[in-house]
Amino acid sequence: MTDRVLILGGRGRIGSSVAQDIATHTQAQITITGRSPASEKDITLASGGRMQLLVLDLAEVDKLRQAIAQSNLVIHCAGPFHYRDANVLKICIEQGVNYLDVSDHRSFTSKALKYHEEAVAAGVTAVVNTGIFPGISNSMVRHDVEQFDEAEKIHLSYLVAGSGGAGITVMRTTFLGLQHPFEAWLDGRWQIVQPYSEREVVKFPSPYNNSGVYWFDMPETFTLPEAFPSVKTVITKFGSVPDFYNHLTWITAHIFPKWLMQRRTMIEFLSHVSHFMTDVTNNFSGIGVAVRSEVTGIKNGKQAVYCSTLVHENTAVASGHGAGSIAQFLLAGKLKKPGVWPVEEALSTDLFLEAMASRGMNINHNWL
Repeated sequence: MTDRVLILGGRGRIGSSVAQDIATHTQAQITITGRSPASEKDITLASGGRMQLLVLDLAEVDKLRQAIAQSNLVIHCAGPFHYRDANVLKICIEQGVNYLDVSDHRSFTSKALKYHEEAVAAGVTAVVNTGIFPGISNSMVRHDVEQFDEAEKIHLSYLVAGSGGAGITVMRTTFLGLQHPFEAWLDGRWQIVQPYSEREVVKFPSPYNNSGVYWFDMPETFTLPEAFPSVKTVITKFGSVPDFYNHLTWITAHIFPKWLMQRRTMIEFLSHVSHFMTDVTNNFSGIGVAVRSEVTGIKNGKQAVYCSTLVHENTAVASGHGAGSIAQFLLAGKLKKPGVWPVEEALSTDLFLEAMASRGMNINHNWL
């Protein structure tokens, strides 16, 4: 019997990348959803024969429930996740259907993790944060932590060139992430950090080399300390290429009045302006992504540092590989772990490395 995968938000840039990855690596029948009738691009996407289109708004709960009930796996790509509740996950658990998402916000991840016991009882495997960051980045950290007798510090840095090949939703996510200070796990206690603060120049692989990154609120800020209890510090920093975008974002985070940044109309304005700008700069910056995981800990009685790096030419495609690979393992029965998990607690390092190799994703590892 053919597996059936439902991708909510599957007509967006990231959702369609997830769909393409699954079509490449599985034989599943794929249904991709959007809120409006199909465009010519969508019809081209579905023309391979194993994809079909469904007009669906997440507010149409009865229609959503019916679509989920007809699926073996649901993948939630309908961001930005700041605005989402965990209703899709809740329905999946009720229907006994496995679940993935590409969520990237603390509030949503917290809501989803509260359904852990219900998912265990229902035998449903649900994995959150499965894109590129969070997602592949978290699995890189797991690999690096496993090199130590005791890991002590995690430093994650992300870099996106231009728009990253993603749509305006990613712009919204960036500006929404600037609205509030957040808690970070530093020196064994939770401390308040200001978004887009404490610029740090980090050495990424070519072509990005030394680039500026800033504190950014990500779900792994709190899921990694939970997954790796010996770790006393988790740092998550993000930056853009070209560098002048970083300075504009810093101004937005620190100069604009907070009350203005917390208005949805302002977020929409900034997102559309930014998207227009990246349409121009993409031509010379590219749309790639770089991830750098650096873990400090004890190895053979001595303190050591281990680093992993990854570069991909298209951020949206890389995100599709992250979610698609976990979908592949769920459908093949290689991954079965009832409950709601962040990716670093669900996916073994062996499976992660297998997935990256099969997709031509080259991760460089070395002791510093």
